Amino acid sequence: MRMRQIFFLGTAAIGLAATMPAAAQDAALGKRVERLEKEMRAVQRTVFPGGNPTFFEGEIAPDNTPGERARANAPVIDLTARVDALETQLQALTGQTEQNAFHLRELEKQFAAYKAEMDKRLADPAATEDTPTPASLAPTVKAPAATAAVATPTTRPASKPAAKPAGPDAARLALVKAVEVPATGNETKDAYDYGYRLWDAKLYPEAQAQLKSVVAKWPQSSYASFAQNLLGRAYLDEGKPSLAAVAFYNNYKDRPSGPRAPHSLMYMGVALDRLGRKADACKAFRELDEVYGDKAPQDVRTDAAAAKAKAGC
Repeated sequence: MRMRQIFFLGTAAIGLAATMPAAAQDAALGKRVERLEKEMRAVQRTVFPGGNPTFFEGEIAPDNTPGERARANAPVIDLTARVDALETQLQALTGQTEQNAFHLRELEKQFAAYKAEMDKRLADPAATEDTPTPASLAPTVKAPAATAAVATPTTRPASKPAAKPAGPDAARLALVKAVEVPATGNETKDAYDYGYRLWDAKLYPEAQAQLKSVVAKWPQSSYASFAQNLLGRAYLDEGKPSLAAVAFYNNYKDRPSGPRAPHSLMYMGVALDRLGRKADACKAFRELDEVYGDKAPQDVRTDAAAAKAKAGC
């Protein structure tokens, strides 16, 4: 009888000793699971922002208590392995989130630097853009007069050689007069249409002066977007890509929602490509896709695709 009591007491003591590590192990494992849940919620708030940043947990103190590893209980070992895997995945996700945030900040810095560089590079040609272009015909009149004054004797009147170049001016005026001035009663539309007809007749200096006047007189009208874009095309067709890039950039910057803003951004890339600045041209084409995308007119997307292929973007 006494031996049986001793046997029962021994088995009870062994059972109690076996349950104590398991209870301690469950407590440590519970702490790790709770910490994982907190970290996962913090990562989710970072990856999927939508709340007030003040509610985000700044830092979570690391848990330096490794806990006991079960050696004989298979379910506990399996759960511990799963918790270890979760911790590893959470660390990888946190690192990837930090890297994505860093890359995003770098992209924002590069885009801001690109904007500042464009403003700086295009600032100098803008000063020449405001000069009255019809006056550019004056050197073609004065140059022959100066050479004739040197070649002819002093006894001849200076007015006679100067009368010779009057032929080209008269022919030019005749071409301008041949362009019909629209008179529909809509002053803004008539002014733009006249500039368009001058451009269509390849009278680029006169078209530029007319289109500038439309932009200056009606800057808030939708025709200002049309006129500024056509001004850039007049410069581009005349072989002045630097002035064309300025005109296109100003139209896109001042009127981003204008009807010709996507066209100006696309043609700005074409002008930059003609200037040999292929990297900047590709940036303009990428911005066209990012800002307008499928909202851009079909002709703009078609022309942009051809221009990007030509620039090697």
